Amino acid sequence: MAGAIASRMSFSSLKRKQPKTFTVRIMTMDAEMEFSCEVKWKGKDLFDLVCRTLGLRETWFFGLQYTIKDTVAWLKMDKKVLDHDVPTEEPVTFHFLAKFYPENAEEELVQEITQHLFFLQVKKQILDEKIYCPPEASVLLASYAVQAKYGDYDPTVHQRGFLAQEELLPKRVINLYQMTPEMWEERITAWYAEHRGRARDEAEMEYLKIAQDLEMYGVNYFAIRNKKGTELLLGVDALGLHIYDPENRLTPKISFPWNEIRNISYSDKEFTIKPLDKKIDVFKFNSSKLRVNKLILQLCIGNHDLFMRRRKADSLEVQQMKAQAREEKARKQMERQRLAREKQMREEAERTRDELERRLLQLKEEATMANEALMRSEETADLLAEKAQITEEEAKLLAQKAAEAEQEMQRIKATAIRTEEEKRLMEQKVVEAEMLALKMAEESERRAKEADQLKQDLQEARESERRAKQKLLEITSKSSYMPMNSGMTVLPADLPSFNLISESLSFDFKDTDMKRLSMEIEKEKVEYMEKSKHLQEQLNELKTEIEALKLKERETALDILHNENADRGNSKHNTIKKLTLQSTKSRVAFFEEL
Repeated sequence: MAGAIASRMSFSSLKRKQPKTFTVRIMTMDAEMEFSCEVKWKGKDLFDLVCRTLGLRETWFFGLQYTIKDTVAWLKMDKKVLDHDVPTEEPVTFHFLAKFYPENAEEELVQEITQHLFFLQVKKQILDEKIYCPPEASVLLASYAVQAKYGDYDPTVHQRGFLAQEELLPKRVINLYQMTPEMWEERITAWYAEHRGRARDEAEMEYLKIAQDLEMYGVNYFAIRNKKGTELLLGVDALGLHIYDPENRLTPKISFPWNEIRNISYSDKEFTIKPLDKKIDVFKFNSSKLRVNKLILQLCIGNHDLFMRRRKADSLEVQQMKAQAREEKARKQMERQRLAREKQMREEAERTRDELERRLLQLKEEATMANEALMRSEETADLLAEKAQITEEEAKLLAQKAAEAEQEMQRIKATAIRTEEEKRLMEQKVVEAEMLALKMAEESERRAKEADQLKQDLQEARESERRAKQKLLEITSKSSYMPMNSGMTVLPADLPSFNLISESLSFDFKDTDMKRLSMEIEKEKVEYMEKSKHLQEQLNELKTEIEALKLKERETALDILHNENADRGNSKHNTIKKLTLQSTKSRVAFFEEL
């Protein structure tokens, strides 16, 4: 009895020691993960677990997003996971997304995984039309997305229709033009072919460098009202706060950079912004919900911290990450160059092999033709010899007949015919015999000439036969010694299984290597500037080319606004720069009067 009680108490204590858990599902842009979390875990515990699983170190850009009552919210790091307004049914779902955006993707995004997650998120926002992208830029971005997915363009592999199942362009762009999917694919592929040699991470970074100049990139929009009750849009991004007309999300009416803002706070639905200059009055606006104000404050604090952080020296952790990234980039670049050299050597070897095979086939054909010519020459010589012999015999026969005719003529002349009639007849026969003898002599002479000609032809045929035999001998000798004497590279015996990867690789980044790499990077910069100019020209050409196919009646309000900005020469950055040239006080006053 006592033993049973003791065992029950031991089981109860063990049960109490086991922590309670719940299941969480994390959705990234290209994966889905599930974790078992303890009830006591805070948001930071779950967030750190996800980052460790992904191998992500640039954690400050990201967050765990969830939706509550049609409003986006982010998991707070210092609050228990289950204390948030999350659904109670398991698994509890969060989306791992970029919460804050860099000002300059190329300088700030260090890790390849960070770049990849940003690329996927921005691409989805463009395709979902949460970021406006003009048609010609959409085609260019699509070509980089194809390069990132498929690698270098190969016309034998990437044949017509290979992009048929890919979602590459916003539906708005597709509907705006009278163009078939094949026509769009043709234009995307034309640019895709020019990106040859770019690795996936390079293509994705090129995509982000273009996308970050789009007006709506990285901007979170919120509906607000100023003191006068005017409906406006507040835009929060990496550069500061921007005020928009609700009908125009591309061009802000007012901008306040983060370095001009001293304090941000809210009370209920009222939001208060205190400028850095204490002489300037605060300005306020109202949002629709208290929950929206919480989200605005989170985004303002995070973006302001990153804005100030960018303008200071990098932390030791970031310096280490950037150094590792540079070394990794250099290693990959050297590896790509090595692979490119090996590929070039392989292609040259294959071309040499093909040339040798072609030359060997040509020599075989020449040998066959020489053999045939030799056989024909021999046959012709035999025929000519036989014909000459026959002609010679005919000439001898004709000469014999002519001699006989001459003898007959002499015999007739010697015979005396007394009668006049016989004499006349005999004279006539004599004339006929003389004519026949003359013809026989001419025929004999002609046959003799023909025999001489045939003898000459026979001699020429035998000379042709001798030359054909000599040529055949030369071809046979040439094909026997050509591989050793030619200057071409001889293929290795195991060419079909040519190994692109060396058995041992080592990368020693000496000063000379780094100097050479620096020179190559500088060269790449110059090439990039030239290519950027070329791409801009291509963008303009594409815009002009497809302009005739545009259906004007399908243009959206954003299309019209973008075209107006382009006509005026306005861009995202120069617009904000112009707005901030005004004094903070005048901008605050302007906001109050809207």
